Amino acid sequence: MHELTIDEFLTKNNLILVDVRSPVEFNEGSLPNAVNIPLFTDAERKIIGTIYKQEDERKAKWKAMEFVSPKIPIMLSEIKKIVDEQKEPIFYCWRGGMRSKAVATFADYAGLPSKRLIGGYRAYRKYILERIPKMLPNKAVVLHGGTGVGKTEILHRLEAKGYPVLDLEKIANHRGSVFGAIGQGQGNNQKTFDALLFEQLKSLENSRYFLVEAESKRIGRAIQPDELLLRIKNGFHLQINAPLNVRKERILSEYTIPFKHEPWYKSNIKEALSHIEKRMKRKEVKSLLQQSLELERYDQIVEQLLLEYYDPRYQYAQRNYEGEFVPINAESIEYAVNEIEAILKNF
Repeated sequence: MHELTIDEFLTKNNLILVDVRSPVEFNEGSLPNAVNIPLFTDAERKIIGTIYKQEDERKAKWKAMEFVSPKIPIMLSEIKKIVDEQKEPIFYCWRGGMRSKAVATFADYAGLPSKRLIGGYRAYRKYILERIPKMLPNKAVVLHGGTGVGKTEILHRLEAKGYPVLDLEKIANHRGSVFGAIGQGQGNNQKTFDALLFEQLKSLENSRYFLVEAESKRIGRAIQPDELLLRIKNGFHLQINAPLNVRKERILSEYTIPFKHEPWYKSNIKEALSHIEKRMKRKEVKSLLQQSLELERYDQIVEQLLLEYYDPRYQYAQRNYEGEFVPINAESIEYAVNEIEAILKNF
């Protein structure tokens, strides 16, 4: 049985991470692109833990053996599928302890590759949290602008052209507002966010700068690291501008048109509005929003939210940044991209 450190693992190709923890542990946070072949179900893990605490370790181990024994052929078949695809599994659990050692031993006896990740998921998380602050390029080129001006689309086009982009909304699986999870599913939790941030920063190694969208400290369920927020605060700032009618059209195209006929859409909008209305003072605006929702006039909802909620909050948030803001006209996304490219040539 061979063991790999985190550093050794990160330098190798053609490895497949096999997380042998229970499904609930895997869903709370795992290494990127890992597959879950659990040694125990969630219920079995709970039973074993209870026996360990209330009785003793020996009885807990015996119960674990009873749970695992019937599963061994099925688990080995899953591992063999990975090997048959010309990939090599590397097993890990929470601390690189008994669970990953057990599965690696089963694989070894079956004549399959049996590498283990030293320290398991805990060691990996400690490793990435220590390194993320040191991996940030020196300068941030920050895209600012009200909701709907096209910041995300501009970033995507620049990334497609090969520019170094840090897409925080993609990493968080959330668009950064109360409506940010619509059509996205559940946003990523903190552990998943950190792991994906580490992976994306690896792709930006040797870059002098990175392009990023100005976001709140919290994006959905995740919080940005302080070092990244400081880099953004002191970055080179681009003010992306677009007329109200263009912004409305873009928001409707992204948030409404693809989903408005889905059975969950109206109720999701209603729930999001309930959160926003708690922060709004003008009763007539709240009333208009509710009327528009009943009539499914999403265009009216968008306009009122821009004028009465998002734009004022954006103007307030701009006070947190320092330095000059270079204006970029984004009525045409293509024009904005060209303008930014011209700036970056001299950056």
